[in-house]
Amino acid sequence: MVCTLHHISPSSVPSGSTLLLSSQPLQPGTLPHIAGSDLPERVAVGSFFSPQGQGTWVQVQGHCWLPGQSRAVGYWVTTHLPLAQDMLPCLLHMTTSGFSLAWITLSDSGIQRKRKDNSGPQIPELVSNCLPLSLSQGFLLPDDASSIQSLLTHLALTEKFDLIITTGGTGVAPRDVTADVTAALVQKRLAGFEQAMMNASLAVTPHAIISRAVVGILGTTLIINLPGSPKGVRENLAPLLPALHHTLNKIHGDPTDCASLNPH
Repeated sequence: MVCTLHHISPSSVPSGSTLLLSSQPLQPGTLPHIAGSDLPERVAVGSFFSPQGQGTWVQVQGHCWLPGQSRAVGYWVTTHLPLAQDMLPCLLHMTTSGFSLAWITLSDSGIQRKRKDNSGPQIPELVSNCLPLSLSQGFLLPDDASSIQSLLTHLALTEKFDLIITTGGTGVAPRDVTADVTAALVQKRLAGFEQAMMNASLAVTPHAIISRAVVGILGTTLIINLPGSPKGVRENLAPLLPALHHTLNKIHGDPTDCASLNPH
């Protein structure tokens, strides 16, 4: 996919800036933005735009709705180098490298600042040990079914994250609804992943038997539910890590025969 950038406001922005990439120029004095023609309507977060054979200019961080612009396309992007008007117009090519990860901590007490989130922030570190990540974003939500459903749907079907990992809400307490919401959303359940987590947890504690954690696919996104404790996150994620790369490749259409990857 290619697009042509032809306008930037203000006239220059430093590296590391967050601004809007829009298919139409905005009114002067509004949000900092760059505008281009032929902007793709659906771009996965983590994607890069750069001139052919040159370094990355911007990376997509999320989608943006532009009020009053019925046919406009907008993405939040970060700049990877200083940009200025005298560099435009320029033809940019869209590329991808690595995988995008969204991690979500479900915690009423976390939202109320009664407990520090020590579970969610360790997820990208654990995943990056076995999976090349182009983008990682974290979220904190209460144990509310509608909020969880809305965020999972948005991240998977609009933002098109490759991998979403939740922590919390997998048990049997009245407010434990993460597994129920996930089960209702996913189009394919991955029972092998769920069994691997259960086996790993039961090896540590008999209380693991009450876990209702779900793993499945929504669109082209792999969703994994983990327990809410830091220890539970590590223990449940460990047996899944070796299979993540291959699983994501297969979800995205890799035709490689699974048996050919393991001669035994």
